[in-house]
Amino acid sequence: QVQLVESGGGLVQAEGSLRLSCTASGRTFSNYAMGWFRQAPGKEREFVAAINWSRANIYYADSVRGRFTISRDNAKNTVYLQMNSVKPEDTAVYYCAAKIVPYLSDYYSLSGNYDYWGQGTQVTVSA
Repeated sequence: QVQLVESGGGLVQAEGSLRLSCTASGRTFSNYAMGWFRQAPGKEREFVAAINWSRANIYYADSVRGRFTISRDNAKNTVYLQMNSVKPEDTAVYYCAAKIVPYLSDYYSLSGNYDYWGQGTQVTVSA
């Protein structure tokens, strides 16, 4: 069983920055591929970013590419999402997800591809 705990959400002004963290339980975090998703009110959960175990493969949604950066520290069992130049449309609950294999498949953007989820952290961007 893997437990994921997100933190770092909050209220931020447009064009500001925020860093989300997700810490995983277990001793094999380095074997997990990780992803970030978000869900705005009334909308479906959508892919934000994903990273494989070695950081060699990183993917972003078009809507965040160039503004958000996903990274991981395997020694700390933590994956991060650095959010820069945020926009009001980035407002959502952000979830981290773990897939219990090291590599990302071609389906990295699909929520059903992941095995474990955190409880989510709210990010609100004011105009």
